[in-house]
Amino acid sequence: MSDGPDRDIGSDPSLLIVDDDEPFLKRLARAMEKRGFEVETAESVAAGRAIALSRPPAYAVIDLRLEDGNGLDVVEVIREKRPDSRVVVLTGYGAIATAVAAVKIGATDYLSKPADANDVTDALLARSDELPPPPENPMSADRVRWEHIQRVYELCDRNVSETARRLNMHRRTLQRILAKRSPR
Repeated sequence: MSDGPDRDIGSDPSLLIVDDDEPFLKRLARAMEKRGFEVETAESVAAGRAIALSRPPAYAVIDLRLEDGNGLDVVEVIREKRPDSRVVVLTGYGAIATAVAAVKIGATDYLSKPADANDVTDALLARSDELPPPPENPMSADRVRWEHIQRVYELCDRNVSETARRLNMHRRTLQRILAKRSPR
């Protein structure tokens, strides 16, 4: 297997990736196959649950927010069917409360997007008594702030006034932030 130095994916290399971002899903699937995993993909909670019920994977990477529901529903099914599996939850909206919920429900680790294949592999293969290494390219503070503003904006149905009120920010300031491109 070409899974890199000091990498042991064990005797069962099955990996389920559930994400509704099709380009990201395909890119991550190819990268994980190159690392020796046998990858199955799903683009919805329903498809992820069906795979988890019929063929519970040894490893899983599950996006938290999917078009048809919450990725934690897939994590629950995997935990019921295969308690020894290692599950990493991915999301574009990192939040402490969500991370706690993901770990309580049985996720092994929690990563914010954009996570690359190396971050995912490190999280999946980390021994339970050690923390994975810090990410090589973490989001900048400006990017984290921008992501948070975007998340609240989406949750407010793209209503600028309501978003500004909830963020305790002047509406015009928010409009200027929303008009700019995302920081790196």
